Amino acid sequence: MKRFICVTLLALLLLGACAEGTTIGSVATEDEMTDVLDVALDGVSPVTAEMLSDGVYTVNVDSSSSMFKIVSCSLTLEGGTMTARLYMKSKAYSYMFAGNAGDAAKTPVSGLIPLNEDETGFFFDLPIVALDSVYACAALSERKQAWYPRSLVFRSDSLPPEAFKPEYLTTAASLLLSDGLYECAVLLEGKGKTSVQSPSAITVENGACTAHIVFSTAKIDYIRYNDEKYMPVSLEGGAAFDIPVLVFDRKTSLIVDSTAIKPASEVAYSLTFFSQTLSAAADEPSGQ
Repeated sequence: MKRFICVTLLALLLLGACAEGTTIGSVATEDEMTDVLDVALDGVSPVTAEMLSDGVYTVNVDSSSSMFKIVSCSLTLEGGTMTARLYMKSKAYSYMFAGNAGDAAKTPVSGLIPLNEDETGFFFDLPIVALDSVYACAALSERKQAWYPRSLVFRSDSLPPEAFKPEYLTTAASLLLSDGLYECAVLLEGKGKTSVQSPSAITVENGACTAHIVFSTAKIDYIRYNDEKYMPVSLEGGAAFDIPVLVFDRKTSLIVDSTAIKPASEVAYSLTFFSQTLSAAADEPSGQ
């Protein structure tokens, strides 16, 4: 009996060792590939964990494939490490791998990132080195048992300014701006067709910095900026809004609700104020 038990335990241990060393899936062929989108950000420096404060933040993710359907992503920073919890629309992909598809197909299951589930939905937990840089990975199709290359970019411009450590932010306080009126170049970027007037009027009062943003169209009924909803203060010459300038020289997320689209739809943009272009408004003292 003892010998039988020992043999059985040995068999189970060997079976477990084999399972850990088992690979899964093959590399998808070129014919199986869909169109690949370029998600790389031009002229943007990576944002690393040392630049951010510990916490959990919602972050936007660009994907190189429309087939890789991401519902949402939460970013956890703790002790100098970043982990992205990527919530997926379905169980279409059962594993991920931080690297190329060829290496993924050669890696034992124990070295892969499995799909998990919680009360919110299906997710992958991915270790992240930097935001705003291309995260090269592979995903295993559950149905086809094939590895597909994917490129992801976790967007720092979707983080609230408080996610950044103060020394990595350019603000009215760090620029030592005195109360007064200024002008500042501003850039609106996104997939929509609208733009904003530049330079923008900037008001600093009691340390608070406010921008008067005027869009090229009046067909905007509200905007959302830093999770706050703003209504237009004027529609003459284009929809105008007064919003706080939370940070200079860094893209911040802006949602525009356009009534030019039927039905009215929210369109994602980014907004950047350039500190080097700051100047006192006409007939105002410098203030710097």
